[in-house]
Amino acid sequence: MNFLPRIASAVAGALLVGVAATAGAQSIPETDDPIKLAMNEWTGQHVSTVIAGETLKRMGYNVEYVTAGYYPQVTAVADGDIHATLEIWSSNIGDAWNEHFDSGEAVIVAVAGLRPQEAWYVPDYVVDMCEGLPSWEALNDCTALFETADTAPSGRFLDYPADWGDSNSRRIEALGLDYVSIPSGGEGSLITEIRSAVERQAPLLLMFWEPHWIHAQIDLQRVFLPEYFDGCHDDASMGLNPDMTFDCDWSGGEIWKVANPGLKDSHPGAWGLIEAYSITNAEQAAMMSEIDDMGRDLTEVVNEWLDNNSEAVQGWIDQASM
Repeated sequence: MNFLPRIASAVAGALLVGVAATAGAQSIPETDDPIKLAMNEWTGQHVSTVIAGETLKRMGYNVEYVTAGYYPQVTAVADGDIHATLEIWSSNIGDAWNEHFDSGEAVIVAVAGLRPQEAWYVPDYVVDMCEGLPSWEALNDCTALFETADTAPSGRFLDYPADWGDSNSRRIEALGLDYVSIPSGGEGSLITEIRSAVERQAPLLLMFWEPHWIHAQIDLQRVFLPEYFDGCHDDASMGLNPDMTFDCDWSGGEIWKVANPGLKDSHPGAWGLIEAYSITNAEQAAMMSEIDDMGRDLTEVVNEWLDNNSEAVQGWIDQASM
């Protein structure tokens, strides 16, 4: 989360020539005022954000990366203190996000191109330790397997950080599972726990997501909860538990690029770039691996990818400049 942006690479000049050639009647950049992009708590989001930010720099824009919490950032976006946040998972938004979408103070610009999945996981060998997995219905027969000193006699569920939301606590209760949700310290601590558990062949039940490079290195098996359906997060009368919501799995959802609507007026070319750019799960995962697993600098990795995909990048710029 503490990656610091570098000055854009020397190749920026070459691409900037392309911008000038395609800008037509639209003057880019429209102003020297900075475009402030949110940097949240996980590396994939950093990649998505810096791809946009470094491309905007190549177009001549002044860009600032602002550290912001995933849930709290919506207020800053609505107020215009942050202009855009570029990896919002539709499966994990709170009431505050919906309120600002409804009011128009925050706007979904476009989908990001990524195909997301949030789910409960266990390392593959744990399936053999708990008969009945990967069905959630096996978990209450295996609480002793997952219990720790902090949760005994209940099982331990390693959750997202607290400020990413608490819906798993509600899921655990709604499904009658004898587990305690223990918030993690973030992406890094989740990775550390996964690697430690695999090295020791120890049981681990946790919340995680795709796309992520860890899936290319470690076989994490999804635990299947009752299938998600529209309304299970809102209407207690629906689903297995007639008295509680969240008695279902996480939805598949989409990943959105979200901005303050004022950005379209102040920096229309930047809005167009944010709307145009797109990356795939595989592209993001490869960059995440370079950064997290190989220790390379975020901005260096992203600019290398932009250089190697110059035709696609120029296409985004051309579309933004129309």
